[in-house]
Amino acid sequence: MTDPIIADKAHCWHPFTRQSAWCDPAHEPIMIVRAEGVWLWDEKGNHYLDGNSSIWTNIHGHCRPEIAEAIAKQAATLDHSSYLGLGHPLASELAEKLVSYFPPQTLERVFFSDNGSTAVEAALKMSLQSRMQTGEGNRTRFIAFDNAYHGDTLGAASLGGVNRFFSRFRNLGFETQFISSLETLSSVDPTTVTAVVIEPLIQGVNEMRPWPAGMLADLREWTKKHGIHLILDEVMTGFGRTGTMFACQQENVIPDFLCLAKGLTGGTVPLAATLTTAEVYNTFLGAAENAFYYGHSYTANPIGCAAALASLKIFETDKVLEGLPAKIAHLSASLEKLRATTNDIITIRQCGLIAGIEFQAGLGEKIILAARDHGLITRNILDTVVFMPPLSVTTEEIDFAVTALGVRRHVAAFPIGDMSPMKKSSDMSEHSKFKKSKDIPAH
Repeated sequence: MTDPIIADKAHCWHPFTRQSAWCDPAHEPIMIVRAEGVWLWDEKGNHYLDGNSSIWTNIHGHCRPEIAEAIAKQAATLDHSSYLGLGHPLASELAEKLVSYFPPQTLERVFFSDNGSTAVEAALKMSLQSRMQTGEGNRTRFIAFDNAYHGDTLGAASLGGVNRFFSRFRNLGFETQFISSLETLSSVDPTTVTAVVIEPLIQGVNEMRPWPAGMLADLREWTKKHGIHLILDEVMTGFGRTGTMFACQQENVIPDFLCLAKGLTGGTVPLAATLTTAEVYNTFLGAAENAFYYGHSYTANPIGCAAALASLKIFETDKVLEGLPAKIAHLSASLEKLRATTNDIITIRQCGLIAGIEFQAGLGEKIILAARDHGLITRNILDTVVFMPPLSVTTEEIDFAVTALGVRRHVAAFPIGDMSPMKKSSDMSEHSKFKKSKDIPAH
């Protein structure tokens, strides 16, 4: 094969990437070839702490043996079978497991798809179609929040409030009214609204901004009062990120739709789920035209279901949730120590093991490039640097990552995101103890 970097620049198209800069001859991309635990290795043998869980997906660390073995076993038994008109035992088991996290007779039905965007897309279409089939066809509008992000498929994109991503598609999807807070709900005519969509507890792409405490519970009360569906996008916040299995559990909120993806399989293979109530599900029964004509070729893929079940079992065997409070507190303390050492930090926003460190204007990209030199890979959203490690991260690894964020160098930001080449430096020796530890095998 051609050199992988040459082949990449000749044929690949990367998401959220300015391709002209990516393909610049001066740019040498990092090519990741191996992973274990919270660590990633490139083709040159350099290793990096995975500071954003490979775009918010990884939960228990990379190449976790239990999940890898479940995937291999399932691939050798049943790799895939259509879920259109057929079923398979693992999908049944996974659906039963997911609804068990909520009280009986609340979220009872599970619709599987491929990713976070399709999980949200399914919820939007279910909400609309259920209205059409219950005499509420006038409820065609959605409410979303400023600077929200719910995915990139056209329906989900129409609820995206980040203008640089979605403004050009604004009038091509669902009719959506954007609001900034619960106080602005007074401007909404609730009789024409089918659903409100929100990322509970914290907005992700909006530079990791938490909602005020109690806001979610108040929103649930408002939606119930006006007969409006509540769609919770827990694609990022699900599976322990905020300190509980699901963010909505912190305010005892049960939505009409719960959208899950990313961490569902522990960050291994694509799988998503949309959970909903019997009340919604029952509106799709009866006449043939009431069926939900939406789905994907790999819906409920058996390998994905096997990975998800193995991941959920690890939550129990490793008592993952029980171990989170100490890690969350340690992260808070480490970030406060970092704040005390520099005037570059404007504010720190944290929700569980999700952190957004907002630096002075113009520093975001430079910080992640300097941190990469020090062995930490993460991404910035404008000048907010995201730190969202796998839940398996140790306190020592948290300290290592936060130390990397405190590195100061006069780094010229490469003209695209966080894609500057790694530079070998003496600082690589500063994390050599991890390379020699039992957690990082020699290579």
